[in-house]
Amino acid sequence: RIDAETHDARLREEIARVVALQERLGLDVLVHGEPERHDMVQYFAEQLDGVISTEHGWVQSYGSRCVRPPVVVGDVSRPRPMTVAWSTWAASLTERPMKAMLTGPVTILAWSFVRDDLPAGEVARQVALALRDEVADLEAAGLPIVQVDEPALRELLPLRADDQDDYLTWATEAFRLATGCAAATTQVHTHMCYVEFGAVAAAIAALDADVISLEASRSRMEVVGQLAGSGYPSAVGPGVWDIHAVRVPGVEEIAERLRLALAVFPADRLWVNPDCGLKTRGYAETEAALAHLVAAARTVRAELD
Repeated sequence: RIDAETHDARLREEIARVVALQERLGLDVLVHGEPERHDMVQYFAEQLDGVISTEHGWVQSYGSRCVRPPVVVGDVSRPRPMTVAWSTWAASLTERPMKAMLTGPVTILAWSFVRDDLPAGEVARQVALALRDEVADLEAAGLPIVQVDEPALRELLPLRADDQDDYLTWATEAFRLATGCAAATTQVHTHMCYVEFGAVAAAIAALDADVISLEASRSRMEVVGQLAGSGYPSAVGPGVWDIHAVRVPGVEEIAERLRLALAVFPADRLWVNPDCGLKTRGYAETEAALAHLVAAARTVRAELD
């Protein structure tokens, strides 16, 4: 309905608005809001060779939300950068750290129809190499933080115990292949959604990410204790706001969740964030909840001081 120039100008306008909003709310690390992405898997599939997207292949994801899973039809590669232009535009608008966002190889496989003439681990490595090129380009463009989301890592865990070790081996190797090019000065994040983490705690550590953000608000930070008990060595960002609920949590409610996490995890390795992405929420409740999140973080920091 509109030409590419008008489309891109509208996206730049939205990114600038979102960056300014995050600065005004007092967030420490910003994101660009991803207004250019209709889906976290299809967006990448449309830019990768060896993967095709459908026009009408809708599949129910959850509730009323539907997606169009891509189809892997050949060897996967990245012909050109996929996210660098939007991330660098956003970074140019602020002095605060800007986090680039990618979808991980395991999740791209999990939410696609994958060719069955190759082992899944081999296809995952192809996707990982394509993402590795993207990570390298984002780093070269000056992005200090790159997040590679893997919400499907636990989802794909085979039911048969005999098959789990092989899966976790290639799944974690694929993530490290995608992110291993990053220099020590680039912070690597990952994210996982609503799952039981006990069975994959060792695999989470094997990802070798600097920070993992994960759902924790509805379980009262139980997962933080699980990771602490397993000796998890990196930083953790337990979700303090259930983004699938319409209700906006209060400042003291969020602060109490942070205190629960601090009871089992050191403050210098604890991040504060929502459970998941905010695609399901409107701006009015999002602004209110993020303002409460920042206020709660400041309250708890003051208590620690």
